[in-house]
Amino acid sequence: MPASVALPQLGSALFLTDGGLETTLIERDGIELPDFAAFPLVQSSSGLAALEAYFLSYITLAQRHGLGIVLETPTWRASTDWGRRLGYSSAALRTANMAAVIHLLALREAHGEGETPIVVSGNLGPRSDGYSPTSVMTAAESQAYHSEQIRALADAGADLVTALTIAHVDEAIGIVRAAVEHEIEVVISFTVDAAGRLPSGQLLEQAIVSLDEATRSAAAYVMVNCAHPLQIMQSITPNPQAFSRLRGVRANAALPSDGDGDGTSPESSDPADFALRYRELAAALPALTIMGGCCGTDERHIEAIATACVPLFTA
Repeated sequence: MPASVALPQLGSALFLTDGGLETTLIERDGIELPDFAAFPLVQSSSGLAALEAYFLSYITLAQRHGLGIVLETPTWRASTDWGRRLGYSSAALRTANMAAVIHLLALREAHGEGETPIVVSGNLGPRSDGYSPTSVMTAAESQAYHSEQIRALADAGADLVTALTIAHVDEAIGIVRAAVEHEIEVVISFTVDAAGRLPSGQLLEQAIVSLDEATRSAAAYVMVNCAHPLQIMQSITPNPQAFSRLRGVRANAALPSDGDGDGTSPESSDPADFALRYRELAAALPALTIMGGCCGTDERHIEAIATACVPLFTA
């Protein structure tokens, strides 16, 4: 696996990420995404134009603040089971995954030279629903399932792969092992519920420790995403071994309103208040240097994070 020092976000500087890609495209831009899948957009000129406008807005935002940014490919649903639901063969999925990476690499080439770092992350999601997983794999099953997508993302030249919204640790272990197999850096991002636990019921700190023990700490770092900052705060305990590994947060804009929703409305959270909650997370998580958004967030939320949190890294 490449040396971790090759990832610029592993330093002490603040890095941003983009926001909620799928919810932005659906709710603001009026684009239909069956099964919440954005990867088919890479196969049409109109889809690529929508993705380019989305990503360029975040590149411009990060450069305006003098910050690096990690951008995720729109491939969260581009794995075998989800692809089959949408009529994609294995070969077509490989093509889509590689095209998504190549598109972001081209944007970096065109807009990133001489500026702050732009990191291209190949994004993968859970095999089943992230909030309420319907199937729980062993680590070996997870490695076999995710290997094909990780290989495509690695072959296309992604800087790393990031697994977002992971609900149980065995799936995370398999993903890390598959990334090691294909010699690409990997990040695991867990999600937590209102009690601060993974949907599997495991405490976040236990999941992080178990992941590292099973993989010899092969993941570059750990994140949390697809939960409101209050849910994430609920998961934090005084465990240096676990939380020294938690470097990134991509939070939802709002708390679930009914136990089933995911707080996806862009209007459901004030960006300034959202950003202040990131300051609270930074105070509780000494290793936190990567900040961005998930469901219901857009450029307003990431702009507010940058404004509120840059002083924490320049004092």
